[in-house]
Amino acid sequence: IGYEALLRWIHPEKGFIPPSDFIPVAEDSGLILPLGEWVLRSACQHIKQFTERGLLPKDGHVAVNISPRQFHDANLVTVISDLISTTGIESQQLEVEITESLLMENVDSTIATLNMLKQLGIILAIDDFGTGYSSLNYLKRLPIHVLKVDRSFVMDIPKDKDDMEITSAVIAMAHKLGLRVVAEGVEIIEQADFLKENQCDFVQGYYYGKPMSVADLYENIRNFDQWHSSTTGG
Repeated sequence: IGYEALLRWIHPEKGFIPPSDFIPVAEDSGLILPLGEWVLRSACQHIKQFTERGLLPKDGHVAVNISPRQFHDANLVTVISDLISTTGIESQQLEVEITESLLMENVDSTIATLNMLKQLGIILAIDDFGTGYSSLNYLKRLPIHVLKVDRSFVMDIPKDKDDMEITSAVIAMAHKLGLRVVAEGVEIIEQADFLKENQCDFVQGYYYGKPMSVADLYENIRNFDQWHSSTTGG
């Protein structure tokens, strides 16, 4: 039903540099603004390509994480609106994710920005839910569509009974608030089965696919289609 856009840096001399190393530097220096806009533009362009190639349904989406500095930039709404218009994608095919901790920095300002983004027709999601200190009173006021359960609650399922209880409770609470739920970090079938039993709407993680380039994504899907055709006789 969709993909998540991730940044990876392969340095010609130092090799793989994790986002945890370069994103904070980009955030502090202000480079996160042009970098974040580039990510949004690339995501919208790929949404167009994926849709045209049949790799993304009309109701599918590509999710993009927005950094705190990017979220508070006065031009964010205009940038996203212009990108949707120029690339010709359906607005609901773009999902913007913000972290739970960002929500609590300035709640009223955050809600105002989220309302403007919601008017564009894009999907709004809270990422890493359960790792911050969000108030349920604020949560009910947020104009969001999706709540993403942090992988820290999923990774020890089914060994940790407390994590199982917390995850099932979060799913039930989110559904009561009319939100869809995505569980992150699913790596084994036992986790996927547990989440299905507890009516989690969507899951993502290494069990379904590891981060890969767009070229590798095309190749993986092509190989899957060939395998599926051979096993079904199609």
